[in-house]
Amino acid sequence: MRLRDLTDQLEGLEVLDGLSERLAGAVNSAVSPAKSLLSGTWLGHPLHPALTNVPLGCWSGAVILDLFGGAAGDAAVQPMVALGTVAALPTVVTGLSDWADSYGPERRVGLVHAAVNVTGLSLFAASLGAGRRARSLRLLGLAAVGAGGYLGGHLTYARGLGVDHQILVEKPTEWTDALDANSLPEATPTLAEAGGARVLLYRRGSQIYALSDVCPHAAGPLHEGTVDDDLCVTCPWHGSRFRLSDGRAVHGPASAPAVVYEARVRDGRVEVRVAP
Repeated sequence: MRLRDLTDQLEGLEVLDGLSERLAGAVNSAVSPAKSLLSGTWLGHPLHPALTNVPLGCWSGAVILDLFGGAAGDAAVQPMVALGTVAALPTVVTGLSDWADSYGPERRVGLVHAAVNVTGLSLFAASLGAGRRARSLRLLGLAAVGAGGYLGGHLTYARGLGVDHQILVEKPTEWTDALDANSLPEATPTLAEAGGARVLLYRRGSQIYALSDVCPHAAGPLHEGTVDDDLCVTCPWHGSRFRLSDGRAVHGPASAPAVVYEARVRDGRVEVRVAP
């Protein structure tokens, strides 16, 4: 059996849906005040994958010293395991925050990903002061986080979880017809199409704002969201907020900005192009 066959089976485990739904609801309620912090909105990059390096590096190094370091390496093993264990705690929290916004196959695989990683964390923590059993616990822990890492890679590279969903969207670089100007109402998010690209248009007086309609977080339709007095649009799916003026994400879970278009009216038609 290929590893991909295993992940395909995990994606179809609908028996996990009830537990996942309850856990995701609890996670979202708990982390809501800190969603932007945990998502990496302030960083402009998802925070969870950046945090995985420290625990994985410390734990892998500890196991290598166990196997090849001899007596000289023994003194460094416990501090490395301890540092990795402490660093794993915010890694788990940010991962759960990201996972809670997923659905269907991604949520099922993500639940298993979290479970095996927490198992690995527990094994490494248990190895601290475990005496003769410590090395065996660390080997089992490394195997668990290795499996968890594979599932995390599958979520990103095969399922697109956490990637900028605007990357593969066609974006007109030249002035391209989008909409009849008379069809663009005042202060109402409006969907238009320009050269195959979905574009959110918003008129405020003589000013027309234009963003990609595809939310970078999970491809939600921004034109179905609301625009507040600060001229920020809120995605209807997960609540990410973007400034209409420059596309910047001002509230998570999105970390990447929305693509911004220049807009003009020519011969009664709204035209757009990607802002240089």
